[in-house]
Amino acid sequence: MNWDTVEGNWKQFQGKVKAQWGKLTDDHLDVIAGKRVELAGKIQEAYGITKDEAEKQIKSFEEMNKS
Repeated sequence: MNWDTVEGNWKQFQGKVKAQWGKLTDDHLDVIAGKRVELAGKIQEAYGITKDEAEKQIKSFEEMNKS
């Protein structure tokens, strides 16, 4: 998955992100705006996990959503 594609099509990916990380609010999604670093930070905050764990989860999400 090319993260530029996610950023460019953020509106379509918001539902998938929310399904994966249900604790993220619409406000979080607005702040993230398709930016991978922002997503990692918000996952860390919402779930109380490490940066490494957030990155693992994002990589898994990318694998599941390959085109």
